[in-house]
Amino acid sequence: MERTPVWMMRQAGRYLPEYRRVREQAGSFMNLCTNPELACEVTLQPVDRYRLDAAILFSDILTIPDAMGLGLRFLEGEGPKFKHPVRTAEDIHRLGVPDPEDKLRYVPNAVRLIQQNLQGRVPLIGFSGSPWTLATYMVEGGGSKDFRKIKAMIYESPALVHELLGKLADSVAAYLNAQIAAGIDAAMVFDTWGGLLTSAQYLEFSLAYAQRVLHQLNRQVEGRIIPTILFTKGGGLWLESMAHTGYDALGLDWQTSIGQARQRVGDKVALQGNLDPVALYATPSAIRAEVKKILADFGHGTGHVFNLGHGVHPDIDPEHVGAMIEAVHEFSPEFHA
Repeated sequence: MERTPVWMMRQAGRYLPEYRRVREQAGSFMNLCTNPELACEVTLQPVDRYRLDAAILFSDILTIPDAMGLGLRFLEGEGPKFKHPVRTAEDIHRLGVPDPEDKLRYVPNAVRLIQQNLQGRVPLIGFSGSPWTLATYMVEGGGSKDFRKIKAMIYESPALVHELLGKLADSVAAYLNAQIAAGIDAAMVFDTWGGLLTSAQYLEFSLAYAQRVLHQLNRQVEGRIIPTILFTKGGGLWLESMAHTGYDALGLDWQTSIGQARQRVGDKVALQGNLDPVALYATPSAIRAEVKKILADFGHGTGHVFNLGHGVHPDIDPEHVGAMIEAVHEFSPEFHA
């Protein structure tokens, strides 16, 4: 490739006025997620607006626990909440692996519709939350400042946590395989809360189950090879271990130098990242300068997908997003000469 490819985490979302119009039409966030036609529309919006190199499936990481019967709700100003959090051994024993073509069929249906509309313009990336990240929300009952319930469970009942994570790993693998069968071109696992853990806990309770997901994925389908991406927010300490899992690419948050990350993992994996999302509040000229710094930090050659270090914030000016993308187009060719 003659330049660095670019896409953004949460690139379809509230910062776009066209998204807000469709969200209002849907009536609720979950209505939007579960309607394949509307999910297709918002998936395509950023690709239609910007010169991006991938579309990212519009969905939510908590679709799996919702399909497990936990009763997902999104409360205005509070984020996701579960009506039936998982707190006891009986709660965990009751959980089954949901059939992705049953209660989750709206997701593969959306994938098929998106691919029909994309017509090969750009690849489509599918995704899931990681087993550990899903477990945090399921045990806490929603978001949390300190995640004390699931962390206490690790210390008090580690076997119970392993049982939960095993079921979630199998569920995530089945869910991603349904997306692959429906036509996604790459699969990403979002480990949003892996950085909460101690080093030993991360390897045991997060990374091991991300690897269990990977080992179950159908990574070659009808002659297509499906690249895989693992993103752990706060995971800079464990890049070497992450690179040994077998994932094809690692997402980096903004706290890790991409140049140092490249030195640490070599050519074992590609690297995705890692502009601080808050940089998009700055002026377009400042954004351009930051883009150039990251490209220079990675250096010459392939193996870099430009991205943010986490999701784009909902009140970002869309013109600032455009400035970032165009800066990648303008500055990256010199690093591929």
